[in-house]
Amino acid sequence: MGEVKLVGTWVSPYTYRVKWALKLKGISFDYIEEDLCNKSALLLQYNPIHKKVPVFFHGGKPICESIVIIEYIEEIWPHNPLLPTDPYERAMLRFWIKYAEAKGPSMWMVGEGQHKAEQDSLEMLKIIEEKALGDQKFFGGDNINMLDIVLGLGHWLEGEKLLEAHKLHRLHVWLKNFKQVPVIKEDLPDLDAMLAYLRCQREMSPATH
Repeated sequence: MGEVKLVGTWVSPYTYRVKWALKLKGISFDYIEEDLCNKSALLLQYNPIHKKVPVFFHGGKPICESIVIIEYIEEIWPHNPLLPTDPYERAMLRFWIKYAEAKGPSMWMVGEGQHKAEQDSLEMLKIIEEKALGDQKFFGGDNINMLDIVLGLGHWLEGEKLLEAHKLHRLHVWLKNFKQVPVIKEDLPDLDAMLAYLRCQREMSPATH
């Protein structure tokens, strides 16, 4: 069905979302590592709007934005589904994905306003834990679905430290379960190496406002 390629970077949770979706579906692909400090002509040509990874290629056609890419993958390769077949359940899953995507950026805030951002993030996660996860092993029940993949960025936020057991017990257990799934476990970046790399990049970058 055409050659499959993925342009990404090893520290990007959005790159891993696409990687996980492809691997959970058993789809072979070529991976191209991008240096975001020295962006390639390929990236600038095929994602000229945001100039970010991931960029997904199928049959030579580029697609950008991780959620859009996973939706495309789901339509082209419907086996091992990442979205429910029931229209209502599928709509509800998309609601929670949109909610997580809208509220999630506050988790990354540092400096002024960080404390409020942490409180807002905790409230958002409590709602997701109660209303979306419930007593299930994964958001997809016994199997990983698209919402699990989206929230897998918890690993980048120091993993279980973010989802502390005494505050978010079920999400704490969920993340541990998620990271033990073979396809996920074999392809997680080392947190210490990742944080050291990001610190180095911040030190090398000029201050911006």
